Amino acid sequence: MVMESSRKFLPAMVLLLVLAADMAPVQARECERDSTQYSGPCITVANCLNVCRGEGFTSARCSKYRRSCVCVKEC
Repeated sequence: MVMESSRKFLPAMVLLLVLAADMAPVQARECERDSTQYSGPCITVANCLNVCRGEGFTSARCSKYRRSCVCVKEC
């Protein structure tokens, strides 16, 4: 009787471990768009972020080469 229950328990545990290992956190896709209201070169992200939040975005960054304000949000 004890042997019977352990035979059922082991495959159930293995299945549980496989399912748990397969559940990796998924990162949401991000959409980017140049700010339509920011003017001038983007030097500090704080100014860019304030403008982007006013445009309905959640985050912002300054592009490296064009120095433009890029607004970011989850798609």
